Amino acid sequence: MRAHLSPDGPSPRRRLALKSMAASALAGACGPNAWAQAAPEKALAMPAPPPVGQRVVWPELHMLSDPARSPAQLKGQVTVIYWWASWCPFCREQTPQIQALWERHGRQGLQVLGISVDRQAETARAYLNRGGYTFACAWYDQNLAQVFARPTMVPAIAVLDRQARVVQSDRGQLFPEDVAALSRWLALP
Repeated sequence: MRAHLSPDGPSPRRRLALKSMAASALAGACGPNAWAQAAPEKALAMPAPPPVGQRVVWPELHMLSDPARSPAQLKGQVTVIYWWASWCPFCREQTPQIQALWERHGRQGLQVLGISVDRQAETARAYLNRGGYTFACAWYDQNLAQVFARPTMVPAIAVLDRQARVVQSDRGQLFPEDVAALSRWLALP
């Protein structure tokens, strides 16, 4: 499912159809438990990724790659939130593209925050180390569960503008050119 505030981004129906067919084929081959994880019972948490237009208020984050990150560090920044898991085959393809996005546009002010939904923080940390990934990553814990429900599928991406409002929300793997195009949100005031 793809949603944008701006029609400028690439979102051809062809891509959505191909992603849907690929996800259906793989889901059938792997079984339903390969994708779904039970959402927390907290009814006030918004879905992950959150809907376009929703404002995000960050809790303290349990970082896998950096010391604890405070919400103040994300304030006023365009932020790409990337939900992923070490066991996800689509994430294995998309994570290097997220790393490339971070390397290309991090100095221009684009923040990338990965959120691992792995059951164990050590499993997620080992995956990051093996891949040499350096973008900031948090682990989905009780603090994040108060803000976001556990995603029903990964990968998932949301882009926040400088006012922490969601301007793009995607579930499922993006094409490489779509990941690269996430940098267009830096042009927002």
